[in-house]
Amino acid sequence: MTQHPALAPGNVAVITGAADGIGLAASKKLRALGLRVCMADIDSDKLSSASQEVGDSLASPTDVSKLEDIERLRDRVYAEYGRVDVLMNNAGTGRGTGSWREHGNWQTTLGVNLWGVINGVHCFVPDMVERGEAGLVINTGSKQGITCPPGDPAYNVSKAGVKAATEALAHELRNTDGCRIDAHLLVPGFTYTGMIRQFLPDKPDGAWTAEQVVDFMIESVGRGDFYILCPDNDVTREMDNKRMEWAMGDLIHNRPALSRWHPDYEAAFADFMKD
Repeated sequence: MTQHPALAPGNVAVITGAADGIGLAASKKLRALGLRVCMADIDSDKLSSASQEVGDSLASPTDVSKLEDIERLRDRVYAEYGRVDVLMNNAGTGRGTGSWREHGNWQTTLGVNLWGVINGVHCFVPDMVERGEAGLVINTGSKQGITCPPGDPAYNVSKAGVKAATEALAHELRNTDGCRIDAHLLVPGFTYTGMIRQFLPDKPDGAWTAEQVVDFMIESVGRGDFYILCPDNDVTREMDNKRMEWAMGDLIHNRPALSRWHPDYEAAFADFMKD
């Protein structure tokens, strides 16, 4: 397996949302590869326990929605390690929203999921570019930011924003002279994390573990994939492709918004998925 040069022993990784789920699994994986890891999370007690699991890591309580917190995180990492080679903007939340309800949940969700990514990029990427060495930025998106299923519009908006921001970042990095930083969009499938565990104490058969997602992420980065679109035990890449194609078809064919969930298009969508 080809491995990205930024994932070299002795290099430094900063991972947000690191106290659980994909962030914790990534911290363990990169530490096992010999990287020095800084773990950031808003839950300081949970973060302390997670850091002990990882071993020999720097734990920094951080609210990613606040620029000043990310600036403190950056300053602490540079004081401790003197460099950053891998930035994983992974912190995320989902609070439940309606289009004209739960205004506070809208603010929190966008603050963590979208502004957390923007703040991380603004604080860390300029120095990573200036150093002129190989580096990685991995932002955690979601399939809900692509197909936008009904039920939690704030989450969909936040993850659609992460997709757009990461695409723009990748374009700008590859058009910057002397830049060796690669940006990637991680798009997990159904993954059993703490966010799911609070509702389902036992892992559903269809879900991947966070460790499976991270292994797939490392392999995909090594291949140079920008879109790290993860399958799971129920949904194949082919199924994802069809769902995304149908979602874009709403615009191309002037169907109603979110026609996949529109009763008038239920049979047409089912037939489309069978083809």
